[in-house]
Amino acid sequence: MKKFANTVLILCMVLPLVVWPLSAPAQNAPSRRPFRLVANTPSFWDLMSHDARLETMATGFGFTEGPVWDKSDFVWVSDEELNKIFRVFPDGHREEMVALVDPDGSTYDHDHRLISTASALRAVIRLSQDGKSYTVLADRFEGKKFNSPNDVVLGPDGALYFTDPTLDLQKGEKQETPFQGVYRLDATGKVTLLTKDLTQPNGLAFSPDGKHLYIDDSEKKNIRVYDFHPDGTISNGRIFGSEDDGTKDGVPDGIRVDQKGNLFVVGPRGIWVWSPTGEHLGTIEVPEQPANLSWGGANNSVLYITATTSVYKLPTTTRGFVPYD
Repeated sequence: MKKFANTVLILCMVLPLVVWPLSAPAQNAPSRRPFRLVANTPSFWDLMSHDARLETMATGFGFTEGPVWDKSDFVWVSDEELNKIFRVFPDGHREEMVALVDPDGSTYDHDHRLISTASALRAVIRLSQDGKSYTVLADRFEGKKFNSPNDVVLGPDGALYFTDPTLDLQKGEKQETPFQGVYRLDATGKVTLLTKDLTQPNGLAFSPDGKHLYIDDSEKKNIRVYDFHPDGTISNGRIFGSEDDGTKDGVPDGIRVDQKGNLFVVGPRGIWVWSPTGEHLGTIEVPEQPANLSWGGANNSVLYITATTSVYKLPTTTRGFVPYD
């Protein structure tokens, strides 16, 4: 039960500095819902300003994913339909970096090298420093190909943690691993299975203190939390929260956490904001259905959101937890 009735704030979007042309004629473009901040509790306004404005940074993509903000003030963006990874700049300019089929979630490692999940390659890859080529870090577990690695984060121990659902397994490809797992990849290339409890594991994130690992399940439409141990193992998996609102307006996807432990999780209609104790504080409704998000900007207080054909940015009044800073 919610202690407070929903309160809704409707805000106008700031026009983008540069608008990339959409591939389809305007009359065929999908309609976009209004940007809204929907508070379930007063605590939501500790994280968001009532007059916050959503800015369109760039649009005209196929399907955006994997945002990672760089201190040089650009955002890495994967495009699953155009089959490229771009760098997107504040004025809307985008620079094509590397071409590969169906790139997905990304993160930096401690050396600020871009790590990405390459769904069609069925691999976790690392981009070169110039962003023009890549190295496969892992593509198998116990001799069997991964399904379609989806999202990846840097762990408290410096290892990489990633999900491997079948959501993007290419047509005609055979599933070799007989489950959808969550894995740990260390610096030596060793791959360790952490759990196969989830039906379609997708987004994941660590708590700021490194004691918990959150993983969402796109099929079950919920978020699970596990206790994380110094040896890189997890235990005590349990349901943290559900994003099943009875609609078909989206499923759990990318996750980010602020320095206070609040979760920002993609869900139906936008970004669902959760307290560390599992209370749904409110929702950031976005014009297009988002897939992922990243902290950046001054004090890591800006959310960069990849949503269908666009990249958006939204100021908050909290500070994001960025494990590679």
